[in-house]
Amino acid sequence: MKHRLFRSAAVLGTVGLASLMLVACGGKSTDNAGGDGKSLTFYVEEQYKAYAEKAAAAFEKESGAKVTIKTGDQLTGLENLSLDNQSGKAPDVMMSPYDRVGSLGTDGQLAEVKLEKEGMADDTTKSLVTVGGTTYGAPAVIETLVMYYNKDLISEAPKTFAEVEELAKDSKYNFAGENGKTTAFLADWTNFYYTYGLLAGNGGYVFGDNGKDPKDVGLANEGSIKGVEYAKTWYEKWPKGMQDAEGAGNLIQTQFQEGKTAAIIDGPGKASAFKDAKINYGVATIPTLPNGKNYEAFGGGKAWVIPAGSQNPELAQKFVSFLTTTEQQKAFYDATNEIPANTEARTYAEGKNDELTSAVIQQFKAAHPMPNISEMSTIWDPAKTMLFDAVSGKKDAKTAAEDAVKLIKDTIEQKFGDK
Repeated sequence: MKHRLFRSAAVLGTVGLASLMLVACGGKSTDNAGGDGKSLTFYVEEQYKAYAEKAAAAFEKESGAKVTIKTGDQLTGLENLSLDNQSGKAPDVMMSPYDRVGSLGTDGQLAEVKLEKEGMADDTTKSLVTVGGTTYGAPAVIETLVMYYNKDLISEAPKTFAEVEELAKDSKYNFAGENGKTTAFLADWTNFYYTYGLLAGNGGYVFGDNGKDPKDVGLANEGSIKGVEYAKTWYEKWPKGMQDAEGAGNLIQTQFQEGKTAAIIDGPGKASAFKDAKINYGVATIPTLPNGKNYEAFGGGKAWVIPAGSQNPELAQKFVSFLTTTEQQKAFYDATNEIPANTEARTYAEGKNDELTSAVIQQFKAAHPMPNISEMSTIWDPAKTMLFDAVSGKKDAKTAAEDAVKLIKDTIEQKFGDK
């Protein structure tokens, strides 16, 4: 599998995201001089080059335009946008993780994009590319967390967390060296990206108004606290190493690949590693929570975007519209195995009977769009501290949550109070 899960804000945290919030000179205008209106530059990662070449050839035949393909690291390209937009070196079309689209757009680094009906975007993906009523990207790919399970250990994936709790009672999953600890099920629940589905499924949320109202922080409400408390019950069962925020991910992957863990929660990007390790694994939706509700993880993925410095913005818009058609989204899936945002192409992908594809599509139905407003940068570090303090016993869940929300609100006031 070639999936890559772009948790860019989650990985880079406040500092990394802040590095992108550079002052732009170009603004949102697409009235740029210097373009001939007959050619454009298409910037993609090397893994997408084969698809890009075919798409470019088809667009050239249809439009009569010339498409030049350049390859490079996606995130580096986005980090360079501020300078490239000003110097005239920005590409005309490129890809961006959804959680970068909002902040780059409001910072003036991306041009407004028109979503065509042929793109078949749903409400979730539209929300992921829209901020302040302006759309800054065309949905291309969807991603969310799923459950991986070892078919040599269990015949099918658990449907409920009650079943997962039963697995934890099986002595064959006892962790060597730590009496009474189990690795039957593992999830990196000191990482807020992974834990959010647990909190949201209990009624917690990041920001009100579907992630658009930074004055309403919902991480200390009753549902969120209940979710944190449930996570703590698992940390009481898990090896001490699971509390290591830096090393827990490696511990989870190692235990799963060594056949010591029946089920884990992770993103579609892990499938290739498990395949390479020759694990007899399956993929399914995440079990329902003890309250009977879905695990409502963040919905993410990537969008096609037009840099504000595009020299040929009208042609770039036509190319983006072309890339999001059902035909091109089907071709993108066939080339990359990444799941289309286009709902018609998504149905096509699901018809391929690929476990990972089906699980992501089904789980995405319960996903929450990750907030794409700039204030989201204030969430990651306090939420991480909240989770660690609660599951380690340093603070009770309520106190940890309330302290985190206070810090988040104070930081938002300091950084964005004049907005």
